Amino acid sequence: MSTATPIDKIDPARRAVGRFSLRTRLMTMFALGALLLSALLAVLAFSLVRNRLLAERDEGFTNTAYLNASIFRERIPETADRETLDVGAVLADLPTPQRSLVFVFDSQTGEWDSNTTELTASDIPLSMRQRVGEGEPTRMRFATANDPYLGVAMPLESRNLQYFEMTPLNDLAETLRLLTFGLLGAGTITTAMGSLVGLWATRRILSPLAEVTEAATAIADGQLDTRLPESRDTDLQPLVQSFNGMVERLSYQIERDARFASEVSHELRSPLMTLAASSAVLEARRDDLPERAQQALDLLVDDVDRFQQLVEDLLEISRFDVGAQKLELDRVNIAELVMQSLEFASEPDVVVEVDSAVSDLDVRADKRRIVRVMANLIDNARKYAEGVETVRVTSGGADTVCIAVEDDGPGVPEDERQQIFDRFSRGRSAGQRGGGDSGVGLGLSLVTEHVKLHGGTVWCEPRRDDGTGARFVIELPVHRTKGEPDLSSEPALDELSEVSA
Repeated sequence: MSTATPIDKIDPARRAVGRFSLRTRLMTMFALGALLLSALLAVLAFSLVRNRLLAERDEGFTNTAYLNASIFRERIPETADRETLDVGAVLADLPTPQRSLVFVFDSQTGEWDSNTTELTASDIPLSMRQRVGEGEPTRMRFATANDPYLGVAMPLESRNLQYFEMTPLNDLAETLRLLTFGLLGAGTITTAMGSLVGLWATRRILSPLAEVTEAATAIADGQLDTRLPESRDTDLQPLVQSFNGMVERLSYQIERDARFASEVSHELRSPLMTLAASSAVLEARRDDLPERAQQALDLLVDDVDRFQQLVEDLLEISRFDVGAQKLELDRVNIAELVMQSLEFASEPDVVVEVDSAVSDLDVRADKRRIVRVMANLIDNARKYAEGVETVRVTSGGADTVCIAVEDDGPGVPEDERQQIFDRFSRGRSAGQRGGGDSGVGLGLSLVTEHVKLHGGTVWCEPRRDDGTGARFVIELPVHRTKGEPDLSSEPALDELSEVSA
């Protein structure tokens, strides 16, 4: 038997990832993939171009340096007098490329000659001078405080001279810098394109999930005829078939249960009518019955009335389930309708507080259903809170009006405020909130169905005046016409007019 993993034992990395939506995670994966791919290609391209440019520069400059060294050696006779030989003039006549820097070291005299002032002999790396001093030609890239250089050095042993030729690599460094910026720009564009492709792909990939979500939401709202369209995708087709098959079975089950409840309720009405008529006859002769028979008759009458109400509620619920309920809308004054509902429910002494902004407001509503809603809320307050204390009719916003039924009972626990609107649900503390009949839990579910049919909502909350009871609020849409007031704000309680129903 499998058990659920406690939340505190889930890997923190997985828990962090789970905070993001699937669309966000897929787009992030596409963007990261594009970023990594562009970075890899950029590094590879930079390395290839850099190595190629350096190789070409090394080869070309090395050939030039060796050619210049040969020309220089030919222009220096072996028997030349070093004191009278002008080495600088010889260096100036060399056909060196632009910005080619030449140094000559005389191992006999220890003197340096050069054709430039851009570098000094001390800038030449010591390792390069040592290797040439050992009679080994060398090539080396090095950098001074300001610029990079490529140097070629070779010994001229027959002349006891050491020849050094350097060329700056600033142009190559600038080329590589521009290449770096270009690759970074290309990588940024590639990453952005990857994100766009990820957005497009996630929309294509997740569109079936969006359709499933919409269909599931519609089914949850009672639209049991909702089906997913057939798909040509071989991967999605099993999902579509399974989903539609599940909805078919669910629809059939709900329809069968609703039909069963309706048929049972209809079948019960006839014997109930007989029982009600018989109990009415017995009640008419109540005084002729013994005391124990009178007590039994009272219990019978109460149970028959309760049973009749249960059957009527079940019939009403079954009509909602099969979608047979329709609104008969009339334009009514909401405040007057609330007070008429209290009179119908035999609660004429309940205080009704009506916001002055809605006292003359007309709404389109099914009067019978609103009266039934109010009757059920009042009956609920009788059972669990010893009756209604106050009814408030206020603005719920620019396009809604609220009817709040408040009691002075023990209230409804926070974790039960949604549950009590379910069918046959009375809450864990139902038996403790009243002293009499607590019902079977269909009254508030019928309130929900009637209000939902009007396009409104109903909920339970604590009282706002620090009372201990519960506050059941009905919010109905208002179809205002030109000239009616704007109900965008709810006034304070002391601004409400008190009207005794």
